[in-house]
Order: sequence, then structure tokens, then C-alpha cells
Amino acid sequence: MNLSAPIAPNITMRELLAQFPGAQRALFRKYHIGGCSSCGFSPDETLAGVCARNENLDVDDVTEHIVASHEADVAMQIAPRELSDRIASGEKVYLLDVRTREEWEAVKLADSHLFTQELMQEILAEESRTHLFVIYDHKGARSMDAAAFFQGHGFENVKSLLGGIDAWSAEVDSKLPRYHLE
Repeated sequence: MNLSAPIAPNITMRELLAQFPGAQRALFRKYHIGGCSSCGFSPDETLAGVCARNENLDVDDVTEHIVASHEADVAMQIAPRELSDRIASGEKVYLLDVRTREEWEAVKLADSHLFTQELMQEILAEESRTHLFVIYDHKGARSMDAAAFFQGHGFENVKSLLGGIDAWSAEVDSKLPRYHLE
């Protein structure tokens, strides 16, 4: 992925999301674009077209925001091996699993907590905002949204497990069963 090359205005949204997976989250957060059916876009629509029909947004400003958001997303991720090393060193790590109860019961990281609304309220009220807080899912996509949520609520050291539990199984603990969702 070449981040130094500018994003072309005629890039399709499909291509943009392939190059910058967090672009939809970034567009929604700042411009309320792409989060629901009333503000959505089609995969074949160009970025320039999306900008034009959303108050004629400046394409250069939008692309700068997408790139900056991508860099923030990368900084919010932790690789499975780094997480494993930090746990092994004795660092206090709070592991939060945002998958379904069925997935969590089938396979989970040791000492992880299953995300529920009740647990979310408890975390927001009682957990340290400075300890390492790692959120994971199956492949590392939904956990980015959850990490951004907690970061927005003042958690200073919140991370999303890059590649999710699937990457953990492949890179750290091959005994942990891998699975495929239909």
C-alpha cells in the first residue's frame, strides 16, 4: 500500500476501502457519510462523486482526513506477537472480546472478558484509563470500532488486536482452534 501517493478523486469507494479499510469509519465520524442507508454510498461510486453530493466537500480535505485516520488506526493496533510478549512480561493487560457469546465460548484468549452492555458500563465507570486495554474480534475489523469508542471515552492505551483471534491462532498459539464464519 503506497500511502505517499495521493488518493485520486476518481477512485471508486470499493478501491478506497480496499486500500484504507478504516475509510468508512473516518468518513462517518467527520462527515456523516457511509454509516447508514440515508448517507451511504455504492461501491462503484467515486470519491469525487461522494464528495460532490455531500455538500460539495473538498476532495483534498477528505483524502487528508482519510490518510490521517488511517495512520491513527495503525497506531491503535497491536500485533499478536507484541501482545503475547507484553503479557509474558507480566504487564497488566485487560482483554476484551467483542465477538458473539457462541464464538467466545468456543475459543477465547486466556483471561479475556466477553463484551456486554453491562460490562461496558462497568469498564467506563471503574477501569483504569491508562493500563493496556486490548480489544479483539475474529479478524480485527469490529474491534477497531470498539477501540475507537473506548479511545473516545478517554482510554489512553487502548489497542485493537491486529488480525483478531484468527491472527493470534496463526502467529502465537497454533493450539487455539481457528474457525470460519459462514
